[in-house]
Amino acid sequence: MKRVLVTGAAGHIGRVLRAGLRGQYQLRLADIAPQAEAGEGEEIVTADITRLADLLAVMEGVDVVVHLAGIPDEDRWEKIRDMNIEGCYNVFEAARQAGVKRVVFASSNHAVGFHRRDRMIDATVAPRPDSRYGVSKVFGEALGRMYADKHGMSVACMRIGSFRPDNRPTAPRHLFTWISHRDMVQLTQRCIDHPDYHFVTVYGVSGNARNRWDNADVRWLGYVPEDDAERYAAQIVATGQTEDPREALFHGGYGCLVEFDGNTEVID
Repeated sequence: MKRVLVTGAAGHIGRVLRAGLRGQYQLRLADIAPQAEAGEGEEIVTADITRLADLLAVMEGVDVVVHLAGIPDEDRWEKIRDMNIEGCYNVFEAARQAGVKRVVFASSNHAVGFHRRDRMIDATVAPRPDSRYGVSKVFGEALGRMYADKHGMSVACMRIGSFRPDNRPTAPRHLFTWISHRDMVQLTQRCIDHPDYHFVTVYGVSGNARNRWDNADVRWLGYVPEDDAERYAAQIVATGQTEDPREALFHGGYGCLVEFDGNTEVID
């Protein structure tokens, strides 16, 4: 079995991946937060991604890193910088020094959030981050590209949509952006297991009828989502929720409006 290191294993996505990947790989589960005791085929380790020495210690013998750890939403610059930028660099550099051949990076749709939603977008569009958080994900994608090109590492960037801890879309935007737990597990497995890729960017989204993110160019990865947010549409409509009209203009939705004091009319 491959030995897979998961950073941020105590987080919402980390716990779902732990359950879904159990038995498929030897899992080394890293976080600074407490975790449940190790089961068969699991190792629990404590690691702070802002400390390169911590990461070097847990990379030994690892085949693939799934890098989830970091600040999961918009926050103060100092926190984003320390965790999502310096921490991300430390993960890639520790992986390189340890001879790890593949890193699967948890990016975000907020790396391209200011593209207008009336346009279907794919992985070739220019970065248009909607927040400091989105900027950090653009940085991680660029860093992954550099490590792939300069150091021969195989790198996948998953631009994750709306992952919900309760596994249910609950807001109008989620009808476009939701990814179910089993689709998140499947996508991660495809990124871990595909035998041959250099660098790939793929949208982490279920097979939603209203999806606006195009994965057609990466069908070879083998990701075939099983779920569709549309089954929850009537329930969401019944709540009476509506999106702010400005949010509805952009792929990033609410992320675009945090601290927003610009002019939506000049954003092409």
